[in-house]
Amino acid sequence: MVDTVGRRTRRGGVTFLLVVAAVGFSGAAFVRLLGVDGTRHMVATTALTPYWTAAGVLLGAVALLLRRWGVGVVVLLVALVLVSAVAPRVFPDSRPVGVGRSVVVMSANLLVGKAVAEDVVAAVREHRVDVLALQELTPAMVADFERAGLGRELPHRHFLDEPGGSGSGIASRWPLSPRVLTPPSTLRQAGALVDLPGDDVEVLSVHPLPPVVDAGPEDWQRDLGGLPERDLDAPVRVLAGDFNATLDHVGVRRLLNGGYVDAADQVGAGLAPTWPAGALWPPPVVIDHVLVDNRCPVDSFAVVDISGTDHRAVVSRFVVPTR
Repeated sequence: MVDTVGRRTRRGGVTFLLVVAAVGFSGAAFVRLLGVDGTRHMVATTALTPYWTAAGVLLGAVALLLRRWGVGVVVLLVALVLVSAVAPRVFPDSRPVGVGRSVVVMSANLLVGKAVAEDVVAAVREHRVDVLALQELTPAMVADFERAGLGRELPHRHFLDEPGGSGSGIASRWPLSPRVLTPPSTLRQAGALVDLPGDDVEVLSVHPLPPVVDAGPEDWQRDLGGLPERDLDAPVRVLAGDFNATLDHVGVRRLLNGGYVDAADQVGAGLAPTWPAGALWPPPVVIDHVLVDNRCPVDSFAVVDISGTDHRAVVSRFVVPTR
């Protein structure tokens, strides 16, 4: 009798723990599925969607193995919905046919000017970068780039360098002219029209304010909402930078639904983490992106380690089609 009571107690305890875990997982899942970016904690929860997806599949499988059928089935059904959103990022999409000029765009967050300029310039040379978008560009970092020889690789520039983390800039192999592509934002976001041989391209160095600041995500939401939509009547537009957002956040999904594609997602590298570089905590996430007009075939994408910064740089090669 005592053994029977003990088994029932243990069984009830396991069931309770599984139900608590299932409720926690379901809450995190529905924050993503319902597109709720209301608080900084919700924003952080959504950023971890790939981890929640894996955890849900594992939790559902464990529940079924332990014959907690109701918990297992419900958790797996929710997890499969997340899988349908996350799994395609590791498979390359079909490449549309496009005739035009191949362009390489790189973006790097410089961590308030602490990045090693020589590493950035070496990556520019190795990947034969045509356009470089920079975030957290400081006056001291501009001087570092001068000494490292960035001007020999990318002689044309539009720099909005400032002390601290609000500076931004674009450097190019081809002539460029500054463009205002966003309304006033919390951090500066340099924009430019790059005069390519053939059709031109507009590039924006993206850097919304981080959403997890004490004041909350309202400024982040406003900055993301101010990013320009694709314009079929304008030159091809590229948004490259530190979005402080993943493909699961509403602001980025709006852009993707409006005619952009994520270069990493297009080639099956959509889960390659970009922040924090070289660390396991916080859990690495994908917040640096190259978004291009969906008429641009994407040929490659890579993440690049840069010493001195907590972000990995991102590099994409794509085709600007002839209009």
